[in-house]
Amino acid sequence: MKAMLSTAPGGPETLELTELPDPEPKKGEILIRVHAAGVNFPDTLMIRDLYQMKPPRPFAPGGEVAGEVLALGDGVEGFSPGDRVLALTGHGGFATHLTLKAAAAVKIPDAMPYEDAACFIFTYGTSHHALKDRAAIQPGESLLILGAAGGVGIAAIELGKAAGAKVIAAVSSKEKADFCKEHGADEVLIYSRDMDRDAQKAFSAEIKSLSGGEGVDVVYDAVGGDYAEPALRAMAWKGRYLVVGFPAGIPKIPLNLTLLKGCQIVGVFWGASVYREPQGHAENMADLFQLYGEGKIKPRISARFPLDEVPAALELMQERKAMGKVVITLD
Repeated sequence: MKAMLSTAPGGPETLELTELPDPEPKKGEILIRVHAAGVNFPDTLMIRDLYQMKPPRPFAPGGEVAGEVLALGDGVEGFSPGDRVLALTGHGGFATHLTLKAAAAVKIPDAMPYEDAACFIFTYGTSHHALKDRAAIQPGESLLILGAAGGVGIAAIELGKAAGAKVIAAVSSKEKADFCKEHGADEVLIYSRDMDRDAQKAFSAEIKSLSGGEGVDVVYDAVGGDYAEPALRAMAWKGRYLVVGFPAGIPKIPLNLTLLKGCQIVGVFWGASVYREPQGHAENMADLFQLYGEGKIKPRISARFPLDEVPAALELMQERKAMGKVVITLD
């Protein structure tokens, strides 16, 4: 097998394409031939030891995969060689072969391509958990999405529209704004990359204007940094502020705003919810496969890279230039 390994903390340029023995599944595990692997922002943090999960080295980054079951370990039931599956693995995905706990794998519909499957569970799982479980979003409510052109952002646009919400997509360029409009956003706004105090006030005012003057009911914040406070200031009474990620930095929030707005700041840790609430996760996956089958959601893949170009894929991701999903193809 081949794997793109992190052998020391550092950026994408430190990764090494390595030939390794094919793994064998242990008790309770399955071996899959990886056909595609999704690229996500946590991959760029993990190789620098900046993520909450720090695998022992050497390890292959890549926490989202789709492939074919090749072999079963002892005690595995419900799978057979040849089954098509997706899985959220944490790491190990940027490799041609991978063993994982059978319980982590989910069979995929026959009509779902491996590329779609490898770009499905992380973005749609996160955004569905955020909007359904954490925000309980309702038809007719307004939804602001920060970083809306990214993978989870585009998923949130689609799921917000499927839930009957008015979707406002906030992005950093006209190209990204056009991309969000193409994929269902009702309104778009372009924020400044230099978010000084005046820019924050203007940003907050524009959010309120696009929401009809009362502010937004739900904020989906996958950006953080200096964009968080103006978005919170533009919330409606009893709004829900979803904390999803911090590529622009961890913000400091004046908590008096939550009192004035009567609003909630709600953490979204989808990975933990999968293990803590397996029944809820299973129900959410059923929801998502149904929406996919109905054509209401579909991964928006904007870039594809072979295994030996994983560093270039991660560079695209860490520079926040990716729109929609980026995938590693291993066929």
